[in-house]
Amino acid sequence: MVTAPAQPVAGDGIDWGLHGTWHWRGLACHWRVLGDPAHPPLLLLHGFAASSGHWRHNVAGLVASGWCVYGLDLIGFGASDQPALPLDNRLWARQSTAFLQQVVQRPAVLLGHSLGGLVALTTAVFSPAWVRAVAAVPLPDPSLVMAVPRRRPPWRRRLQRLLVQVLCRLLPLELVVPLIARTPLLDLGLQSAYNQPVIGDAELRRLFARPARRATAAWSLRGMSIGMALRPRGATAEALLARLVQPLLLIWGEADRLVPIEVGELIARLRPDLQLERLEGVGHCPHDEAPEAFEALLLSWLERLDAEPQEAGT
Repeated sequence: MVTAPAQPVAGDGIDWGLHGTWHWRGLACHWRVLGDPAHPPLLLLHGFAASSGHWRHNVAGLVASGWCVYGLDLIGFGASDQPALPLDNRLWARQSTAFLQQVVQRPAVLLGHSLGGLVALTTAVFSPAWVRAVAAVPLPDPSLVMAVPRRRPPWRRRLQRLLVQVLCRLLPLELVVPLIARTPLLDLGLQSAYNQPVIGDAELRRLFARPARRATAAWSLRGMSIGMALRPRGATAEALLARLVQPLLLIWGEADRLVPIEVGELIARLRPDLQLERLEGVGHCPHDEAPEAFEALLLSWLERLDAEPQEAGT
């Protein structure tokens, strides 16, 4: 079910687009859209702790280039529900697929930032009929730098599950999350993702602080910690990259301190057919830190995609 969207918000701010609420598996999911519905759809998937508003500097240019731009707040983030459930890229991929089926109702190009890039990749592999191509900015996953056993004995899996759940439940997240959201710790965390100074960007701070101040924020962080730690190998980026059939673009900031460019180079060795673009002097958020250079790379790649409409399969 989709509720009636609110009035559109003009400009490049974090409240861009027509907003709506879509209900999936009993959870309220916030989404937004801007552009001509007749134009090809582009679904934006945000990164960790962010929301669809983080694409604030990109939507106007994408719409002007002929795309109908959708933004989805992943479960646990933004204005979507924050349930006390295990959360991982498989669940978010199912959410994204259902959104394409029920709201967009057409296959789309997926553009994901950081965690959103992993979700976009997972969606493309799990539901290839609904994804035309994937762009990740960048693509993080510990599996890319740490070996994940192909098979583990049942006792070891049970022990790992028990240890992860106990440790995550012992973490005082109900105290830590509000502390970070209401103090300069949040500013320091944001600055670590950017190469250029962003402390003092009130809009950016509000984008991250607002969801973290909700009473249920700690539930979702704990659920994500458990879910991502206990994923099977088939849900890791390395395994997913081996199964991907759609075109893949990576855009990476060469000054990314959170996920270094060397990870992108490793992915390029795994998939020599992908396109890896670098942005000099840019950190972990190229779309927000250098939007013009980012859009030039993205739009050039989008123009080369097959322009023929594709029908969804079953």
